[in-house]
Amino acid sequence: MVLPDDVARFVRATGPGHTAVQERMAAFAREHDFPNIGPESGAVLRLLARLTDADTVFEFGSGFGYSASWFLRGSADRVILTEFDADELDQGREFMADAGLAERCVFEEGDAMETVGRYDGPFDVVLIDHQKERYADAFDAVRDNLAPGGVVAADNVMRGPIDFDALLTHVEVQAGSGEAAGDTGNAPATANDQTRGIADYLDAVGGDDAFETAVLPVGSGLAVSTKVD
Repeated sequence: MVLPDDVARFVRATGPGHTAVQERMAAFAREHDFPNIGPESGAVLRLLARLTDADTVFEFGSGFGYSASWFLRGSADRVILTEFDADELDQGREFMADAGLAERCVFEEGDAMETVGRYDGPFDVVLIDHQKERYADAFDAVRDNLAPGGVVAADNVMRGPIDFDALLTHVEVQAGSGEAAGDTGNAPATANDQTRGIADYLDAVGGDDAFETAVLPVGSGLAVSTKVD
């Protein structure tokens, strides 16, 4: 019997290692208790950039640039990083300069939901990794500016500040496979705002005929949605 921890170890062991700068980023995250997507999810981001031959990647929530570094390893031409915290963004500038990647980055301080309105697209890949309650709004903000064949990836759909059991019940009801008596299929009313935000997001992408979505159980869970229409 293969246990979940064994699967995680296997995925990690067969995935790519950190570059020297990424190793420093990971150490910085550990030192400051900063939640990173980790190398397992990073490998997926690298793959998405490679498969879409990404010209432009937009990130809702970039921290100090760890996720962006994976997109750039996938040969993305440009990553637009957004971050509320000026100090984190400055740290990202430093890391990217050390890695020789700064010229392929656009650093935007402030609210990503306001920043995205200044860009017309098309975006080849979008990463949603900011406040969970705003995930569905972020998707709505970029869906029409996504290139055909483009991808939206959302982090923390299985782990993080969410009630996974409540979320599982919700998605099973939505899929017609749940047994939660009295559950209407709406975002779980008794769960926290972050859980309801993830539920709303999964409802939005799952119910959009222009997108095909799969959830990958790597890292904290990545929902990957491809624009097909």
